[in-house]
Amino acid sequence: MNDAPDYKKIYTDILDRKYPHKISVCQGILNKKMLSTLDIIALNKIIFGEKDKEAVIFNQKLRSYCEQTVKEIIEYQKEYKLNNTQIAIKFKLSRNSIAKWKKKYRVT
Repeated sequence: MNDAPDYKKIYTDILDRKYPHKISVCQGILNKKMLSTLDIIALNKIIFGEKDKEAVIFNQKLRSYCEQTVKEIIEYQKEYKLNNTQIAIKFKLSRNSIAKWKKKYRVT
């Protein structure tokens, strides 16, 4: 049994009801078979933006990342040759989290 929320359905409903003008922008992500954590973050940014700095900071503290997403972030870092500070800024993470993940998953 899968306990994860159906993010495709949730975001499709939000777009249909409140933001129909943003459907075309989000369609590429929503057409994927499975949505990763990074896809969900991207959808959230597209739909709601980042207006309230305090809310963004608070919500960031509540995020958790699955192993697959951590590996995607580390692969992104390798692909674009970013250091820990740059990748931390890009994904609004702590440099320490990046370093810890790289050590845990033995990535150099």
